[in-house]
This record gives sequence, C-alpha cells and structure tokens, in this order.
Amino acid sequence: MDQLQKLALQVAKEIIVKFIEVGRISPANFSEHFESVYDDVYRSVAKSTPIEDQSVESK
Repeated sequence: MDQLQKLALQVAKEIIVKFIEVGRISPANFSEHFESVYDDVYRSVAKSTPIEDQSVESK
C-alpha cells in the first residue's frame, strides 16, 4: 500500500467515524458507505499530488 492509499484510508476512516458519531451512518451499514467515501478521498488526494510533487522537485 503506497503513501497516498494510506492517507486516503486514514481520512476516509475519520470521515466515517464522524458520520457514525452524529448518526448519519450506523455501524451496521458501514460497508455500504466506506468504499464510496474512500474512493472520493483517494481521487481528491491523487488529483492534488502532481502539483505538490512538482513544487518539491523544483526546489
């Protein structure tokens, strides 16, 4: 698992935990929601990564 996947997994987990805490998602239907949250977070992180990598390489 690469660094982006780990970051997306951690963020998705925190989002799901917050949704469970406020009652938007129950532990029983966790699996129905986690994959879509993870996919959205991963896409967002992956989309922003090339810009960050270019700024690091130019230093």
